[in-house]
Amino acid sequence: MTQTTDLRGTIPERGSRNGSGGLALAVILLGQFMAILDVNIVNVALPTMRADLRASGAGLQLVVAGYVISYAVLLITGARLGGIAGHRRLYQLGLASFTLASLACGLAPSTGTLVVCRFLQGAGAAMLTPQVMSMIQRDFTGAARGRALGFYSAVIAGGIVVGQAAGGLLVAADLFGTGWRTVFLVNVPIGAALLLAGPRVLPRDEPAPRTRPLRAELDLPGVLTLAPAVLLLVVPLIMGHELGWPLWGWASLGASAAFAAAFVAVERRVAAAGGRPLVSPRVLRAPLLVPACVAIVFGPATWSSFLFTTTLHLQGDLRMSPLESGLAFVPCVTAFGLVGLNWQRLPARWQRRAVPAGFAVAGAGYLFVGPLAGGGLAYEALTAAIGFGLGVMPIIMTTALRHVSPGDAADASGLLLTLMQLAQVIGIATAGTLFLSLAESGGSTRHAEYGTGWALAGTVLLGAVCALSLARDRAPARP
Repeated sequence: MTQTTDLRGTIPERGSRNGSGGLALAVILLGQFMAILDVNIVNVALPTMRADLRASGAGLQLVVAGYVISYAVLLITGARLGGIAGHRRLYQLGLASFTLASLACGLAPSTGTLVVCRFLQGAGAAMLTPQVMSMIQRDFTGAARGRALGFYSAVIAGGIVVGQAAGGLLVAADLFGTGWRTVFLVNVPIGAALLLAGPRVLPRDEPAPRTRPLRAELDLPGVLTLAPAVLLLVVPLIMGHELGWPLWGWASLGASAAFAAAFVAVERRVAAAGGRPLVSPRVLRAPLLVPACVAIVFGPATWSSFLFTTTLHLQGDLRMSPLESGLAFVPCVTAFGLVGLNWQRLPARWQRRAVPAGFAVAGAGYLFVGPLAGGGLAYEALTAAIGFGLGVMPIIMTTALRHVSPGDAADASGLLLTLMQLAQVIGIATAGTLFLSLAESGGSTRHAEYGTGWALAGTVLLGAVCALSLARDRAPARP
């Protein structure tokens, strides 16, 4: 059976109804685009959402974090379910779940309902997104795979760019009086169209032999200890400020530590029994993976925090409309995307040094967030510098995965993506709480930008220190 490398014919005939690789790629990447879009599109709608639903600051943080929590915790499980049940089947199931949850978000009558629906939306994304990379790896070869991965990177960067601007446009348009609800409802017609197109253009799944029981393959004990560990950590961090740090919050943090310890013990037991733990000790022994895991936490944590808190400032003290605040992020996220798309053009020795250098640039930018928080061209140039510096984050994953064996690549990439998503959750919970506390005590969001900027600078500079080991990488990649 032949398999060409032209983009229009990269899918094997046995797995495609019409052999249309370009259409298949468009379908899966549009699904990926929606999932990435919904991480950021909600940011500029937060102040409008707060007024309409009378949501608290903690409620807004949960609206943003709820999606990322379920997405992060279930990401590796979604990838493994795709390998067991079939990537096309899981993509379609995840897309259907995501679309229905988006409809529920758009119709939510209260903050509590919206938060629950965001958790469900994130679970749908966790089923959908791992299948995209798997289908690219399975159905594209040679130069066509390289082009497909290039489009994939463009979609990731584009989702960030478009998310901020599109959120402002949709809220400002106020279509049919829907206000903020449009940022969720826009997914419904797109998702429905993709669901209709999927069975026609995506290759059929071939049965995969199963060597382990389903429970061992999915590591359900790991999921059942990791999920409460994350929730018990994040919820008190988000709710504690507004509730005066009650006793249950501190008890929750202690319980989170206990569940985290249980998760480590469970993973060791699963590995010893010959199962597939979510975090494999063998994967962690790959050169540079541990420092990459540490470094990849700091960048996304500050990035998500910056987008969340700056939106509140732009629509707070600066009195910007949702459209104006969305467009204000365009220089920042465009710089982020440009670096993410073009870093491979750099010589190899510069690529290794780009991560600590980029984090240092972002740290310097965060230091001036407060002094320049009055807006204007200088402020937008500053945010572009922050986006430029943090655009190096894909280099971390690429450098780490160079040293991972092909058999462990899926688990290693899943671990890095999970840590990246969890870092965003913790960043929003901690920096968001700091920002809201400072805004309340100082009486202005500009005052809050000062303290938050310093905290973000310190965090990302720690990431720069951790990334120094990546810059010294000279070991050959695994074949």
